[in-house]
Amino acid sequence: MMYGVPGMVAQRLMQLVPVMIVATFVVFSLVYMMPGDPAMMIAGDYATAERIAEIRHIYGFDRPMLVQYFFWLGNAVQGDLGHSLFSNESVLRLILARLPHTVLLVLYALVLGAVFGIPLGILAATRQGTTLDKVITSIASLGVAVPSFWLGIILVTLFSLGYRWFPATGAVSVFEKPLESIYYATLPAIALSTSVVAVLARQVRSALLEVLGSQYIRTLRAKGLSSGAILWKHGLRNVAATMLTIAGLQVNRLFSSAVIIEAVFAIPGVGNLISYSALNKDFPVVQGVALVLVLVVILTNLLVDVLNATFDPRVAASA
Repeated sequence: MMYGVPGMVAQRLMQLVPVMIVATFVVFSLVYMMPGDPAMMIAGDYATAERIAEIRHIYGFDRPMLVQYFFWLGNAVQGDLGHSLFSNESVLRLILARLPHTVLLVLYALVLGAVFGIPLGILAATRQGTTLDKVITSIASLGVAVPSFWLGIILVTLFSLGYRWFPATGAVSVFEKPLESIYYATLPAIALSTSVVAVLARQVRSALLEVLGSQYIRTLRAKGLSSGAILWKHGLRNVAATMLTIAGLQVNRLFSSAVIIEAVFAIPGVGNLISYSALNKDFPVVQGVALVLVLVVILTNLLVDVLNATFDPRVAASA
């Protein structure tokens, strides 16, 4: 039996398979029940009933849903995610071509959220009850409430159409032109990061106030330890696990929110791909993207658990 961090990782990896099966089955069922017939879309407006029936048979749409799902799952296990019903391109190739745009956007938004949210939370906690604390708390509440797509439209209107500081739409490959890709992703990342800043600021403030109000912190103050040393050596170290957990949860939320932001800024990411494919009932593409996103979420949670266990061995022991 493995203990500690390796045992926790092994346990999480064992949970990977059933979670992915359940998630992909739910997505497949929802797409299957959507109105519309992909065979009719493929055949065209003037296709005969015989031609539509032939297409249904070719693509397996005339089979029961469970048969279709397990046929797809069997191919996915072998690394074959199928081909798009409309472009006939490899689903895996479509995802790999678009995934870097979404990953860059999510990571950029997460970095912005951490850079601004964590210091604001620390500042509010160390100035509890002051006007500054109330202002930061109010701004954080507003940041949670403001829709990211609305903020994105405002940013485009001001800084793209108005001042022309940033491009309004599009994206550049991070592998070909890294700096230009960051420049193109700035406005959508800001729109996406607002709620991250707000959530991190509120959670860090709450966690830090709890730590600073604990008995052992009062003991340290009584021994004459300075406020700065207490904050940096003891306070922030104890809220590190909270910050990591919140950041991991925000990554999962950012991937779902990226669907709307990519539509607003016309970014060719996986969010745009899955929304377009779902509308056209392109089953292989929707399932392929869902599989990749579920894998990203699970691996993100695993990484957060490993980092938490590194900071606090009790996490691995409890797992």
